[in-house]
Amino acid sequence: MSHWLPWKIRPDITVILFLAVVMVFGQSTDDNGAAQEGISSVVNANNRFCLELYANLKNEEKGNIFFSPYSISTALGMVYEGARGQTAQEIQAVFHFCEDENIRKPNVAEIYEQLNKKDAKYKLNTANALWVQQGHNLLNEYAKTVEKYYSGKATNVDFKGAAEQARKKINKWVADRTNDKIKDLFPPNSLTQFTSLVLTNAIYFKGTWVMQFDKKETQEEDFKTGRGETVKVPMMRRTDENARFSYAETEYLQILEMDYEGGELSMLILLPKNIDLDTLEERLTVENVTEWKNSLHEQRVKVFVPKFTFTTKYLLNDNLKELGMPLAFSEAADLSGIDGTKSLFIQIVVHQAFIDVNEEGTEAAAATGVAVGITSVAPPVPIFRADHPFIFMILERSVGNILFLGRVSDPRQ
Repeated sequence: MSHWLPWKIRPDITVILFLAVVMVFGQSTDDNGAAQEGISSVVNANNRFCLELYANLKNEEKGNIFFSPYSISTALGMVYEGARGQTAQEIQAVFHFCEDENIRKPNVAEIYEQLNKKDAKYKLNTANALWVQQGHNLLNEYAKTVEKYYSGKATNVDFKGAAEQARKKINKWVADRTNDKIKDLFPPNSLTQFTSLVLTNAIYFKGTWVMQFDKKETQEEDFKTGRGETVKVPMMRRTDENARFSYAETEYLQILEMDYEGGELSMLILLPKNIDLDTLEERLTVENVTEWKNSLHEQRVKVFVPKFTFTTKYLLNDNLKELGMPLAFSEAADLSGIDGTKSLFIQIVVHQAFIDVNEEGTEAAAATGVAVGITSVAPPVPIFRADHPFIFMILERSVGNILFLGRVSDPRQ
């Protein structure tokens, strides 16, 4: 896994992610309740992969981390539809995809439609595409599956004779679907005559909080980074009587949820007590996240959260191999469900993400609405002071689908 230097991107209240899977020719010769259960199976698979990838990344990344498990799962889901034999088994084990295609496919499509709905009070768009070497035919069944369930249409390009033109065409597609924030994802000469198929997924998000922070209240304060340094960062604050959030705490953790406008998406911040991020990371499982989220209740909280903006970019080949799918990256891969041959294998999996959190886009009021009994003596107001490394997620509140996951070790980066 390599971590490239970030692009210079105009700060905004945005989250942008892009993932590409590039394949080359190898030298090898060789009812409602039921519907909800189906969606839950897809969401659970995504969330399990999310936390397992995070556990892998944290061993190599000592600074900030940010990625979209949904974006990665979707792109590799398109690969899985064409994988066969042991190659398919390995991909399924890493991503926890439902093996029953009658459950998997329609619910993947349903989640895609929900994310791209037009009447939301936030901007959230995701898109898929296939770029195929002209003259290299995809199996009709595979092309139909990707178009019907992933809304990914195949476009012919000429990698062999005009790789640079193909690269520019794909880059333009990326730019168009990320609001021009990522204009040159593939640098010159990165796609070659040996490339035969590129699968892309892009996801773009922009949202504001239900209740915004007052910029006048933001002040420079100390933040102890993951490296143990104490640095000055712009710390937003909300301490007034109207500062009511969904909140819970355990002996080693504080949990805060802040909703985006529309109430359908929220950011969940997991702040370890005593600056002990290692203990939190050891307990970061789907079951625990679900338990923490279910324990939230609305109350007044004094909130201190830093502003932060950073970009990440990963080459995920080694990470996915370590998680259990090495065969797909070798000449022994069986992706014959894509083109009817065993000549394809994955060359690279690239993932890029950008996030900016500020006063307009990092504040929310709770919408869980859990009633709390009033005692005769008012309890002290909790203080949520994020002045040391923490983990955050952006998720769909109704089904708990984790769209983005990150770790802030240093808000300045």
